[in-house]
Amino acid sequence: MSRLQPLTESVWHVAVPHAFMGLHVGARMTVVKLSSGGLLLHSPIPVDDALAEELAALGDVTHIVCPNLFHHVYAGEVKARYPQALLHGPAKLVSKRKDLTFDATLSETPHPDWGQDFELVFIDGSMIHETVFFHVASRTLIAADLIENFQQCDHGVTRWYLKLGGLWKKPGWHPLLRLVYLNRKKARASVTRILDWPTERLCLSHGEVITEHARNALYLGLRWLL
Repeated sequence: MSRLQPLTESVWHVAVPHAFMGLHVGARMTVVKLSSGGLLLHSPIPVDDALAEELAALGDVTHIVCPNLFHHVYAGEVKARYPQALLHGPAKLVSKRKDLTFDATLSETPHPDWGQDFELVFIDGSMIHETVFFHVASRTLIAADLIENFQQCDHGVTRWYLKLGGLWKKPGWHPLLRLVYLNRKKARASVTRILDWPTERLCLSHGEVITEHARNALYLGLRWLL
């Protein structure tokens, strides 16, 4: 059975279990077939032989993207599997993970290989230092820690945490995590630009992918910041 789940004809995603501070939040990697022919792995997860075979059937992995300061845990092992791929990360991550060799600094300026594929927005005013991707052809927004969308959860403590934060079965961002936005005015300006995109699908790292009324779900999940 395939682990890669198709979202569009050029976008796939795959999720794995992942815990953060004892919470079972999972992790999702998004795979995009670039117009240049290669594959971009957004927010890398462990790639075993079976998943590598599925990826190989789609094309060569040419770019690995750590979109913010937190989604880098598996970057080293994925880069080791695909040494020819370029590893991207925000400037702060480059200094944080001195054990990794980054090939490019992630910013709002697309890499030449992506120029025809994505529009990018860096979320200013946030400690997370995330750059959000919008895949223009499929109108898919790809984000790591912009919002979360948990429609189900088998872990009691995590479910309690989500309910306490008002996030159970609705998109949003936990009140405790809102503290990462040190300058909400700057963050609001970035989020406003993101909401201007004609988003039809939302591929998130935590929780379920949103394929219906995605732009409205994004607005509802970010309303606290607006």
